[in-house]
Amino acid sequence: MARLSRRDALRIAAGSAALAVTGMPVRAAADAAATIAAFTGGRAPEAGRITLDLAASVEDGNSVPLSVAVESPMRADDYVSEILVVADANPWPRVAGFQFSPLAGKAAFATRIRLTENQNVIVLAKLGDGRIFQARQHVEVTIGACTN
Repeated sequence: MARLSRRDALRIAAGSAALAVTGMPVRAAADAAATIAAFTGGRAPEAGRITLDLAASVEDGNSVPLSVAVESPMRADDYVSEILVVADANPWPRVAGFQFSPLAGKAAFATRIRLTENQNVIVLAKLGDGRIFQARQHVEVTIGACTN
């Protein structure tokens, strides 16, 4: 039988305490932050340009309607190159990613996503010149998805 080191015991205790206090595993929050940091490359997102259509409260987290539109002329000198959707409490926080070019005509999509519990849905849009915009909506989920 393998012995449990003091360091491993402290990690287990810290993770259990975080789960008890926040209701969210530390890893999920860290993964969401890491996903956002990787997308932004350390740049601070700006507010504006993103229209996020997402209910503040949903009964079933298995199929949550989401639509996003980013205000942009979609010209070679001013266009949306990528959109990232992150759900900060999902076991896999990167929910969706979309890539665009000026030929797309508009930067918009509609889909359905899965949410495991009450959480923030964060939408980030990266423009061709490197600027990043962000919109955020907290969603209350009655019946969660993404569980084993």
